[in-house]
Amino acid sequence: MRRKFLQSLIAMPFAAGFLLNDRSAILQAQEKIVRTGSSKLKTSLNAYSWNDLLKNGTATLDDLLDYCAEVGFDGVDLTGYYFPGYPAVPPDDYIFHIKRKAFLLGLDISGTGVRNDFTYTDPGQRKNEIELVRQWIDCASKLGAPVIRIFAGKQNTEGYTWDQVAEWMAKEIKECVAYGKQRGVIVAVQNHNDFIKTASDAKKILRLVDSSWFGLILDTGSFRSPDPYAEIAEAAPYAVNWQVKENIFVNGAEVPVDLPKLLNIISASGYRGYLPIETLGAGDPKVKVRKFFAEVKSALAQTIK
Repeated sequence: MRRKFLQSLIAMPFAAGFLLNDRSAILQAQEKIVRTGSSKLKTSLNAYSWNDLLKNGTATLDDLLDYCAEVGFDGVDLTGYYFPGYPAVPPDDYIFHIKRKAFLLGLDISGTGVRNDFTYTDPGQRKNEIELVRQWIDCASKLGAPVIRIFAGKQNTEGYTWDQVAEWMAKEIKECVAYGKQRGVIVAVQNHNDFIKTASDAKKILRLVDSSWFGLILDTGSFRSPDPYAEIAEAAPYAVNWQVKENIFVNGAEVPVDLPKLLNIISASGYRGYLPIETLGAGDPKVKVRKFFAEVKSALAQTIK
């Protein structure tokens, strides 16, 4: 009896180590989004592509919806700051008007977004930012948007390390994510070459928040490393939505995106969902969007079988 007891004590460290390693493996697996089936990609337009038109009053969200249906998009990403009265949430009548119109046009609302900043050093200011996100989570829920895009931030945090800021940022984001879960809306942070500059930065924030209701909006044009495609590939398994841009930065130089290469990376990650495109820079956005949309559709046909 005593011998069996001693043998069990000897075995305990091994068993404990096995359990810890097994738990570690589970945690690592849960960091990436588990999807069923092969990659499935649909098109969407990020409203920022019409930024000038929507800001100067030349066009409305109604006009944008009509345009997206005409061009042939599957969905539309209706950024919050193009709704009348932003940052205030518009009345329900307007939200439901947009929701109904999109539905009748055969357009899904693939997401929405809010302009927030969690790098403020003042906790009171960050509390205000949480409230802003919460209000727009309510709007996203009413709109039928499955995901809301947030930013990390770009304030001067001199005197604090990156990790210190990340710790308080994760705390603020957790509050937003908990509220998003209650309202059925996934909260996702965009890598925007601000506080989050690399795939590694994004993954650190994802681990700190640690929620299945939190993910990454992968912005293809905001990595500034020598090999942005490697960054995209590293971050792709964590993406719940995208911003596919005409150009990327290679060794500091802005160059046209290699769409077949990008789409192969996205497909290899197993991503299923929308690829909102976003056009930037000079030129008529209606012309630019139509051109880039055609290029994306062509690349999809060639690379996704």
